[in-house]
Amino acid sequence: MRGRVNLLVLVEAAALAAFLVLSVQLLRGGEESSMVALSGEALAAGPSQERWTGIFFEDQHVGFAVTRVSPTAEGGQLFEQRSSFQFATFGRLQEVVTAAASLTDSEGRLQRFDFFMAADQVRLSARGEVRGREIVMEVEQAGETTSLSFPIDEPPHVGSSLEAAIQRVELAEGVSFEVPYFDPVTMSQGTMAMEVVDTEILENGEEAFWVERRFGEVQTRILVTPAGETLREEGGALGLSVVRMTAAEAMDVPASDEPVDLIALSAIPLKGRLPSPRSTRYLKLQVLGIEAGRFPHEPPLQSVEGETLTVDAALVEALPELPVADRSEPEWLAGTFTIQASHPDIVEKATELVGDAPHRRAAAERLVDFVYDYVEKVPSVGVPNGLEVLRSARGDCNEHTALYVSLARAAGIPARIAAGVVYSDRVGERGAFYYHAWPEVRLGGPTDWVPVDPTFGQFPADATHLKLVEGDLDRQVEIMGVMGRLGFELLESR
Repeated sequence: MRGRVNLLVLVEAAALAAFLVLSVQLLRGGEESSMVALSGEALAAGPSQERWTGIFFEDQHVGFAVTRVSPTAEGGQLFEQRSSFQFATFGRLQEVVTAAASLTDSEGRLQRFDFFMAADQVRLSARGEVRGREIVMEVEQAGETTSLSFPIDEPPHVGSSLEAAIQRVELAEGVSFEVPYFDPVTMSQGTMAMEVVDTEILENGEEAFWVERRFGEVQTRILVTPAGETLREEGGALGLSVVRMTAAEAMDVPASDEPVDLIALSAIPLKGRLPSPRSTRYLKLQVLGIEAGRFPHEPPLQSVEGETLTVDAALVEALPELPVADRSEPEWLAGTFTIQASHPDIVEKATELVGDAPHRRAAAERLVDFVYDYVEKVPSVGVPNGLEVLRSARGDCNEHTALYVSLARAAGIPARIAAGVVYSDRVGERGAFYYHAWPEVRLGGPTDWVPVDPTFGQFPADATHLKLVEGDLDRQVEIMGVMGRLGFELLESR
């Protein structure tokens, strides 16, 4: 067992984006880009509308956002959004700046979009457009540009263009409708369900409508005018809200308030106390607040029976000595936008680390040792990228995991991302579970897939790692569906 470190928690930028639907300055591409940057050249002569909102966590004013809507010469609309907000993670102040723009045609259909986010050392920019039955994107991060494409049945909307979809519906209490939706941060797509659940009479006598929105596991509630303008947005789990204000009110963010700590807000209570969480090999809990079936049933490692969740952690001694590389299942070796398994720098480092390893178990443990020692443990809000972490050598559990899985796959070791919760007694006055991410590697033995944790320096990971989902950002955002509701009661540990 390696040295203990403070817990670094999974707080996805994707989760924040799901609440805010915000953004900042428009992307400007290089000469070789095949995309056309959004610009004001196609705007009609009519005036733009600018709307300001304050951003709040619980009751604390933490930032602002501004939206500008401009008509285009072709009868469409250009939506531009930018935001700036701040919060704390483990007492460390974090500032997030986002920007987005989207262009719709005269029928309210999405044509192109830009997105930008800056948070600490993370810089992410993306540009996309609808081409026939595809979304074509260029994403830039860690000094690299990645081209991506996604098949679609019809043009979806992005966060900044949702107003165009709402404008085309005659709102009334009880009305429900669906909007095809694409999230450029998690690169997930699907249907956003909307339902008008209530009405509210404003101070000026005008009527506004409360609309509940659901995209996957993320649910928000917005108050909109008949023209689709958002007056208020409530995000639920972390107490996030966005409120319409004047520009002066929105930007008047108090500097003297103690910043909201997202880690404290996301703590999951445990009835009972674990004496030695990092050395716990067996754990039985009663799941509170949600159905235990939300946790995957994967015996013998993680089992669900009724409302009881049991984790029986794998022992290193029980793992066989398999060949290092296994090319039989390309799915677990492939690179993605966040897992840069085929980049030459990643491949070179992986070869250096595991080139003479006698078997896969030893190679996987070497990677745990390297990532644990190499990556400075600092809270980070952003989109993890294995290549960027190799270059920056800093981050939280997301960055540790992205680098580990990138290196493992580059070495031919099947690896994947797991996300869920982990117990820590080193945060706050008493122990609790917190959201977390870690790798799983295919090492054979009774469990086949074995959780490891390079953030904690654990091989294998202890039994307090409770998996909710596995996969990249498009799956990890599902955790939002349990935030604010989940709890546990300790039944047995050893």
